[in-house]
Amino acid sequence: MSNLAQTLFWISLALGLVVTVVAVVMLTMVLRTAQAIDAGAKAIWTSGKLVANNTVHIPALIQTNQIAVDILEGAGGILMAAQRILKHAHGCPGCPACLLKHGERPPTAMGR
Repeated sequence: MSNLAQTLFWISLALGLVVTVVAVVMLTMVLRTAQAIDAGAKAIWTSGKLVANNTVHIPALIQTNQIAVDILEGAGGILMAAQRILKHAHGCPGCPACLLKHGERPPTAMGR
């Protein structure tokens, strides 16, 4: 083998080694970047699931709120009826007797 051929062999071997090292470094950087992206995506996915779990009950809360409004309206009617009964009881010494004496029927549960 000639001196020139031997020199070219070692130069090409050194260049091949440099290219291999550069490729390994760049692939390592790509791998680290991919791992960072994966970690970020997992964090976003976890946060998204937590948000979904917190908002899944909103329709049920809307229905519960409507039922509470209906109960409140009913309670207002009950309070008014109880106040009428109390007012009548304070003004009437013997309520059942006075109603029967005047020939009236006692009030039903539905009102008078």
